[in-house]
Parts: sequence; C-alpha cells; structure tokens
Amino acid sequence: MKSFIKGIENKIKNAIEVSKIEIIDNSSKHKGHKSFQEGKLHLKIIIYSEYLKSLNRVDAQKKVMKILEEELKENIHALELKIN
Repeated sequence: MKSFIKGIENKIKNAIEVSKIEIIDNSSKHKGHKSFQEGKLHLKIIIYSEYLKSLNRVDAQKKVMKILEEELKENIHALELKIN
C-alpha cells in the first residue's frame, strides 16, 4: 500500500510543479459503508502548488484527476483533493 501511495505522489510530482504533497489513506474510516469496496482506496490528497493555485479550482482538480486517471479506474474509490 505504501508503494502505491508513493507512486501516486511521484506521478503527480513528475507531471506538475509542487512544493509538497500529503496523501492520507482514509479507507479504514469507510469500512461498513454501503458503497465500500474492498481493495479500493479512499484518499485525501493535499497538494501545495503555486501552479495549481494559479488555475481556477475546477481546472486544478481536473488536472490532478487526469494525472490519476488510471488509478481512479482501478484502485481509488473516493478522492478528496485540497489544493493550497
């Protein structure tokens, strides 16, 4: 799991200029929920990026979602993005 999360961090860092990324796995908080899927993650990603801050919120989020397109199809059930 740690390697998957590190891979997400590296993928974002390689695609856009960031000063810091925090990735929090909140999957355990969602066990028992009706839509919970074993093996799929609930992640919160906090990205510190002047580049993303220069975009409007929707465009910045779309940019990150595009970078993580494959992971969202395969491994991520829910993604909370915060851009600072």
